[in-house]
Amino acid sequence: MAILAFDWGGTNVKYGVWHEEQLIEQGIDKTPKTFEEMKVLLLHIKTTYEDTYDFEGVAISAPGAVNYETGVIEGLSAIPYIHHFDIRQELTELFELPVRFENDANAAGIAETWQGIAKGLDNVLFVVLGTGVGGAIIQKGKLNVGAHRYGGEFGLMYLNHENTFSELGTAVKMAERYARRSNQKIDEVDAKEVFALAEAGDALAQDEVNNFYNYLSQGLFSLMFCFDPDCIVIGGGVSAKEGLVDEATRRVQQKIDALGIKNYPADIRACQFGNDANLIGAVASYYQQL
Repeated sequence: MAILAFDWGGTNVKYGVWHEEQLIEQGIDKTPKTFEEMKVLLLHIKTTYEDTYDFEGVAISAPGAVNYETGVIEGLSAIPYIHHFDIRQELTELFELPVRFENDANAAGIAETWQGIAKGLDNVLFVVLGTGVGGAIIQKGKLNVGAHRYGGEFGLMYLNHENTFSELGTAVKMAERYARRSNQKIDEVDAKEVFALAEAGDALAQDEVNNFYNYLSQGLFSLMFCFDPDCIVIGGGVSAKEGLVDEATRRVQQKIDALGIKNYPADIRACQFGNDANLIGAVASYYQQL
């Protein structure tokens, strides 16, 4: 038996087949403009593989606040047509298979505790650094979405009197600040370039990289003392940057030590599954929900 897995994003739809405890047959398509076009794409992918694999169900990672009881994706996202109707039932009828949804950030967190870098740990925070900051809370081995399904929306946490974690603590925002200060267009500068300029000795880039690490460590420090996790796992493309986790850990530990707190090491890790985390986590959530 196999699971057909999808990861819906604002730009792309990724997919794969979970078979014999591994993710195979992976592919990617542009995210359709309408739900009708989305259904055509999904059904085409299923048809492509159904003669090779015996599918028992469909697992989907999607943006938005997933309501497990109603099958509705609440909230807002970059895919506006997926919200506020019983999408689970409609796709169940389309696929003629059980369908289960998971929020994308939650899926990534579940993947890392299921078979990834945090396997075997019961209390884990997953922090996704992208354009903004998202995340997931794993407590006592289970996903905690909160009373209103906003659990893990770490990016809404204010780091000063007017700016949130999402507005300050990502590499994307670091690049935007550098672009403004160097009188460049925002879309002309990316985070990799700013990191490279800093390493080459550019004083302005070094200042913004330092700001990024300060904001990131401030956010992670606060999360540590709100949830007291076994570890914090960093996801998103920037998590693959060499030295990022070490520098974030060093700065968080400095804050802990400055308070005189003993025997509380900052355990911060880079995610293991990278771009596959949402697909793998969607599969894990499928099994958990059933």
